[in-house]
Amino acid sequence: MNTVTPDQPENTTTPLVAASSTLALVHYLERQGVLDPARVEKIIGLGMPALTDPDRRVPADAHYRLWEYAEQVTGDPGVGLHAGQVVDPERMGLVGHVFFNCDTLGEAVTQYVRLHRLINESVILSFEQIGEQAILAWQPDSPDHYCRQDMDRTLATALSRTRHFIHPTIRAEWAEIAHPRPTYAEEYEKLLGGPVRFGCNTTRLAFPSRHLSHPIPRRNPYVYSAVLKQVNSVLARLQPRRAFSRKIRRLISMQLSTDRIDADSLAKQCHMSRQTLYRKLKKEGLSFHDLVEQVRKDKALRYVAADQYALGEIAFLLGFSELSAFSRAFKRWTGTAPAQYRDRHFAREGDDSRTSHATEGKS
Repeated sequence: MNTVTPDQPENTTTPLVAASSTLALVHYLERQGVLDPARVEKIIGLGMPALTDPDRRVPADAHYRLWEYAEQVTGDPGVGLHAGQVVDPERMGLVGHVFFNCDTLGEAVTQYVRLHRLINESVILSFEQIGEQAILAWQPDSPDHYCRQDMDRTLATALSRTRHFIHPTIRAEWAEIAHPRPTYAEEYEKLLGGPVRFGCNTTRLAFPSRHLSHPIPRRNPYVYSAVLKQVNSVLARLQPRRAFSRKIRRLISMQLSTDRIDADSLAKQCHMSRQTLYRKLKKEGLSFHDLVEQVRKDKALRYVAADQYALGEIAFLLGFSELSAFSRAFKRWTGTAPAQYRDRHFAREGDDSRTSHATEGKS
């Protein structure tokens, strides 16, 4: 059998997933009575004992293949949602132990975003507050790295563990799911507690900002300090991975509204040639054009949904020469014109608000 020993060097261009996430799925398959260790080892390219190493990483592609296999052997298309609802404190990864030993939920969310690369390098996690809502957003670094089952498990785990460790009544205000509506769609609202839309551009989960100040009742500062030290050590070792693309992404974000957003000018700022910049990005599986497109799209979705700027201002902030060019790009990204996207966003918020008031009136 082709296995990888724990000290085998990892490919620095392949996004990785924490072995604890893979191990959690293995435990779920075992609980369901369908675990075939030999088959699992063949899929992930690792011996089962290696998954217990807290520093071990698994290639994201292999992790996602294991999810496809899990759906097949369980016969359960909602396997991600169901696996994510299993709360087992003894089998949480290091980041989970950091999260639930913070002072407040707000601090925990901050650590979750900061340390997310240790959980899954193929998905970018972001957090923002808009009005009275706190919003987490998960965006894969490429379409090939979107896994429905793993995203289901991520959402279910976030809510289930938060309710278990912090407060049982915490619920989502709304959720947007990037994959199409599945056959088990009604289970999402039962689990999350708020309305859910499918086929969106980004998977997002919103909850009331007031929960951020909620204290974590059973936190242990000694556990927090010890585990955080270990987690920071692992993070420091992984820091060089994709560090260059993150630097270029920040430069692009800062200069989008200028006429200097081109590879030559950014290469000069990094004291290298354009060819070197392209080569370094390619080593991380990216291109300069892809990065510019990703940053523009992410900012566009946030700006249009927030209603802080007029559409013409957004076009300028994103470096478009005119509103029509921005509108064409936005429609290419979302299938919807920016004005329609904004109208639908606020119509949905209005519906959610009316539903919330009606529910409060009955309570």
